[in-house]
Amino acid sequence: MPVNRPPRRAARALSPAVAAVAASAALAPAARAQSPFAAAAGLPIAGIACDAMEGQRLHIHQHLTILDRGKPVPIPPDVGQVPARRCLYWVHTHTPDGIIHIEAPAERAFTLGDFFQIWGQPLSRTRAGSAQAPKGKTLRVWVDGRAYTGDPTRIVLARHTDVVIEAGPPFPTPPRFTAWGAL
Repeated sequence: MPVNRPPRRAARALSPAVAAVAASAALAPAARAQSPFAAAAGLPIAGIACDAMEGQRLHIHQHLTILDRGKPVPIPPDVGQVPARRCLYWVHTHTPDGIIHIEAPAERAFTLGDFFQIWGQPLSRTRAGSAQAPKGKTLRVWVDGRAYTGDPTRIVLARHTDVVIEAGPPFPTPPRFTAWGAL
């Protein structure tokens, strides 16, 4: 009796993105949160859902600047927004100005590590996105104008938190974000 197998062409028809999302969905929950494809698929990351609407219980903003050898590293617009799934994560961006939006349905603490996981970029004492400290050195991190020497993934994103991360040299004076206006 012949075995019923799908035609080979059907397997080849999957785009790399679809195949990656399918593979990511098969991962254990802890591994899935670390997957660069989790955000693209709209899967929960660090307990943060990708919802159809912005949450209204907690609505705060922060600012992130990354300087690599004195030059700004762009923080892209629409981080945490998944148009294909018509959802956005509670931690996201809208514009390319470094403003992070937290709009959640419940009160809880969010960290810079949460944002970087949703962004799909690395964050450690030696690397922030594409900015990397020289071998044997660490990044310089500033929170609200004060030097921060701890693990940058644990920086709590409170209302109007201003984070500057520098990979240098040079190490220019960290800029302060003051354009909070209506944020």
